Amino acid sequence: MAHWLMKSEPDAFSWSQQVENGVEPWTGVRSHQAKRNLQAMHRGDRAFFYHSNIGKEIVGIVEVVREAYPDPSAETGDWVCVDVRAVAPLPRPVTLAAIKADAAFADLALVRQSRLSVVPVSDPHWKALCALGGAEA
Repeated sequence: MAHWLMKSEPDAFSWSQQVENGVEPWTGVRSHQAKRNLQAMHRGDRAFFYHSNIGKEIVGIVEVVREAYPDPSAETGDWVCVDVRAVAPLPRPVTLAAIKADAAFADLALVRQSRLSVVPVSDPHWKALCALGGAEA
């Protein structure tokens, strides 16, 4: 199982909306690198749900329940989306400030490629971020 981090602006789509909706397509990704990351996802992979712009923190965990398929929100191009379902909130949100303050996360894609909306998370980083957030890895 691979691990990921998926960013959403909470005023556009928030963790509470993800929980309320259950399964939700992760649409609107318009970066080729992020698209490749969506295409690399497999059913059962887990991802952190990250509030970008407002809050800048990991707030929950989602699971991929449908692998990449054409994004219905795309007017042109070969963009893709995946379906995810909420697994659990993080008992303690993990802020970007806390992540950047810890040298162990210096090579985390969230830090290195801050504008990318879907990024891989290594197993050691996944475990460490879960621990910071009070969640079971």
